[in-house]
Amino acid sequence: MKTAIVTGAAKGIGRAIAERLARDGFALAVADVDESAASSTAHEIENSGGTAMGVQVDVSVHASAFRMAAAVLERYGSLDVLVNNAGIAGKAAPVHEYGEEEWRRVLSINLDGVFFCSKAVLPFMLTQCSGRIINIASISGKEGNPNMAAYSTSKAGVIGFTKALGKEVADKRIYVNCITPAVIETEILKQLTDEAVSYMVSKIPMGRVGQPREVAALVSWLASEECSFTTGAVFDLSGGRATY
Repeated sequence: MKTAIVTGAAKGIGRAIAERLARDGFALAVADVDESAASSTAHEIENSGGTAMGVQVDVSVHASAFRMAAAVLERYGSLDVLVNNAGIAGKAAPVHEYGEEEWRRVLSINLDGVFFCSKAVLPFMLTQCSGRIINIASISGKEGNPNMAAYSTSKAGVIGFTKALGKEVADKRIYVNCITPAVIETEILKQLTDEAVSYMVSKIPMGRVGQPREVAALVSWLASEECSFTTGAVFDLSGGRATY
């Protein structure tokens, strides 16, 4: 049985991804900074017939990411898929009012976390000469959202990291891709002002927000054997918002 780690998987998009991959037959590591919530979600996946373990991780801490990978290897004996989903929106504010501490907090979780977790699983994937890393970026990383400079910058970094790493390991049968969703209906929207959410929805030609299951469906394909000639790619999930 192949294994998959999903960070930020206790709720929202991460949970939907974990549940979908469990249905696809993966043994799941439900990784989250909230250990209790991670264990609860893993328990519910197992009650639904899947295989799952909860694991605590602070993706912004190098050592924590490596402990997560070690725990999964100890339990399952392999590391086949990593979904870097954990992230925060941060505060909405213009750049001249944005605090340095908040800037660093957003980038440390959203961007450093992708680097640390990828670095933690790559040695094993390189040894077995196979693996898939799927990063959840954002359409704001391509287009930028006003008053969300930290978030937009962090997600642009995830896109660049995906392209660079994808080229590094392209000949090792390790596929690295990312998804750039527009607004998805999750708890993270509560971190934003109504004005910020309305602005983002107004940019979507379909006139609606996306659903977590729609993100999970795309992740399912990227994690599957059918995705065999695609790496370093960026997949829009934006209801038509993307302009390039």
